Amino acid sequence: MTDRELMELAVKAREYSYAPYSGFHVGAALLGKSGRVYTGCNVENASYTPTNCAERTAVFKAVSEGERSFEAIAIVGGRGEQLSPLCAPCGVCRQVLAEFCEGELRVLLGTPDAVTVTQLSSLLPLSFGKSDLT
Repeated sequence: MTDRELMELAVKAREYSYAPYSGFHVGAALLGKSGRVYTGCNVENASYTPTNCAERTAVFKAVSEGERSFEAIAIVGGRGEQLSPLCAPCGVCRQVLAEFCEGELRVLLGTPDAVTVTQLSSLLPLSFGKSDLT
C-alpha cells in the first residue's frame, strides 16, 4: 500500500467523525503488518473526557480484531472540508501507539498531496513502556 493510499483512507475515515464541539474532524488509517488497514475517527462527547481520538479508535479496533503489529499510521484533520497541513497525534495517542508499535512505526501526517513522514520514536522520545515494568 502506498503512502498516498493510506492517507486517502484516513481522509475517508474523517468523514465519519463526530465533532460537534470542536468542529475539528480527524481520520486515521492504521496499516497492520498483516496488510489489513484499520480506520478510525474522533468521537467527541459533551463532557470532553470520554472523547476518543481517531488514532486510538483505529488502534483499539485493530487490537479488538486480533492485530498486534503495525507498519504505519496516516493521520489527517481539519475544520470543515479543509485539511490542516499537519495534524499530529496527541500525547495520549502517542502513548497508545507506543504500547503496540515499535518506535520505528512510520507516521504519515498532512494531506494526500503533501505528506510528512516521521517515526513514532521522534514523536515520543524516551517513552515509558513495557520494559519499564519488568
